[in-house]
Amino acid sequence: MAQLSDRLNRLAPSATLAMSQKSSEMKAQGIDVINMSVGEPDFMTPDHIKEAGKKAIDDNFSKYSPVPGYPALRKAISDKLKQENGLSYSPAEIIVGTGGKQGVCNAIMALVNPGDEVIIPAPYWVSYPQMVKLAGGTPVIIPAGIEQDFKITAQQLSDHITPKTKMIILCSPSNPTGSVYSKEELEDLAEVITAHDGLFVLSDEIYEHINYIGSHASIAACKGMREQTIICNGVSKAYAMTGWRLGWVAAPEWIIKGINKLQGQYTSGTSSVSQMAAVAAYEGQQDCVAEFREAFRRRRDLIVSLAKEIPGLEVNVPEGAFYLFPKCSSFFGKTDGRHTISNSTDFAMYLLEEGRVATVGGDAFGSPECFRMSYATSDDNIREALRRIKDVLSKLK
Repeated sequence: MAQLSDRLNRLAPSATLAMSQKSSEMKAQGIDVINMSVGEPDFMTPDHIKEAGKKAIDDNFSKYSPVPGYPALRKAISDKLKQENGLSYSPAEIIVGTGGKQGVCNAIMALVNPGDEVIIPAPYWVSYPQMVKLAGGTPVIIPAGIEQDFKITAQQLSDHITPKTKMIILCSPSNPTGSVYSKEELEDLAEVITAHDGLFVLSDEIYEHINYIGSHASIAACKGMREQTIICNGVSKAYAMTGWRLGWVAAPEWIIKGINKLQGQYTSGTSSVSQMAAVAAYEGQQDCVAEFREAFRRRRDLIVSLAKEIPGLEVNVPEGAFYLFPKCSSFFGKTDGRHTISNSTDFAMYLLEEGRVATVGGDAFGSPECFRMSYATSDDNIREALRRIKDVLSKLK
């Protein structure tokens, strides 16, 4: 009997995409579902960026692009890093890929060998451990609960580093929690990391611009960290360009050369049209970024206030991204007579089937006591979704 590879059999499917698909199937059956499971801005790509994409088509940007990306885009990213982050990366230290997700996976595949350990703070984005497994590495999970705002401490990090540790994955602002590491917190972590040669940080900064506490802090800017940091970022969240599929990596040139070799063998260069649109995103006016951020801030305040009114949920105040990650374990063991809630996956399925609200259980994020809601949707949807959730949870005894 034919079998899939062991590599694939070790992988778990994406829980976020699975819940989004189930929500879409219910909608197709005429069921009124509010989808809060997917991490996608509900805004449209700004007009000046769309116009650049259209112009690229008219200007015949329809051929294969260079594997690492067009020089104009790599220069625009280099300028952005200098102006916004105070970081100096030449275009040769930057590679463009097909979405931020590919950038993260490329960096892991380029550096992690079978048997290497990769430290991943939990809650984590669902794909990190799976990508590490794909590379033959071993995920080492450090739990950070709601009581510490879902952020690991320098002491926790130090306690988990072994001779086999090759990489640490940090995501700030965080998916799924919205937590943001301060400059001081990153400096404390950096002090631990720089004491170990050959230890790298993959810094996922895709939510950089959706930050409600001031300017973004990158661990690459901490003393001694530039040579040990791989920055992964892209245009999808800040510029509402998820479907354009464009992300990038900035790192020491030898790492970028490795990623270039890898990318050249299995995807080559990303969409030529998307790259020219991304040049316009980085070089054009940034008003759209501020407008999106303020809308998300307003929605953050709305969903936090409504969630805090639901008995049994424990809620923190996220400082970035567009997710809320409440603790829901007080409902475990409860029933409405037909459904019994044993874990966060049951909890999310109950909200979907009975409340008609799609969320994602915290099991998939390494925090089984919580669940994730995306508030990248309208104020009206947030109000109605939280009303439904409050109603169905009141039936659990």
